[in-house]
Amino acid sequence: MKRFLVVLLALAATASAALYAQSRPTAGTEYRLVNPAQPVSGTKIEVVEFFNYACPHCYEFEPLIKTWLANKPADVEFRYVPAVFNQRMLPLARVYYTLEEMGLLDKLHMKVYAAIHEQGLRLDEKAVLMRWVAEQGVDADKFHAVFDSFSVGTKSQRATQMTRNYRVPGTPYVVVNGKYLTGPSMTLRADGGVDANRFIQVLNGLIDMARRG
Repeated sequence: MKRFLVVLLALAATASAALYAQSRPTAGTEYRLVNPAQPVSGTKIEVVEFFNYACPHCYEFEPLIKTWLANKPADVEFRYVPAVFNQRMLPLARVYYTLEEMGLLDKLHMKVYAAIHEQGLRLDEKAVLMRWVAEQGVDADKFHAVFDSFSVGTKSQRATQMTRNYRVPGTPYVVVNGKYLTGPSMTLRADGGVDANRFIQVLNGLIDMARRG
């Protein structure tokens, strides 16, 4: 009986190892290394999404990342970073950091996406942005002051530097612990659509790899 149990345990371990190997992210196709790896602050595993409000793929990606966030591991810290590849992208980066400083992200983050992609508004143009902000019940003068503040400018420049340092190729992309870069465009189905389930598997797999060091 004891020998039978040993055999069962061995078979279970083999099956588990095979399953892990099958689900483990594939280097070069489902993720790539950030070179050089970037420093991470804090004790938790850092997951950063590089996004752009004007990017339709980012807008489509939000429900998926929100679903993952609802059940993210306790040892993971998630944050957004607006990708900045050129000066034209700075205004929308400033929008994000203004909302963050004013405590309005929960209320307006998705509404910014909707305004751009559903209503066709050019929120990168300040006059359009200020009218839209007022329509959301926000003090436009206060928003304008924060938008033009040194703090928001510094954060936006930091986002520009991070986009460069992490070698982000586009949006949306996710970086795990400053080491592993992946994105929905790296987990596609045969028909060219995003394999959402596989993306979540890859993201969780990279987090596990970060835990293992």
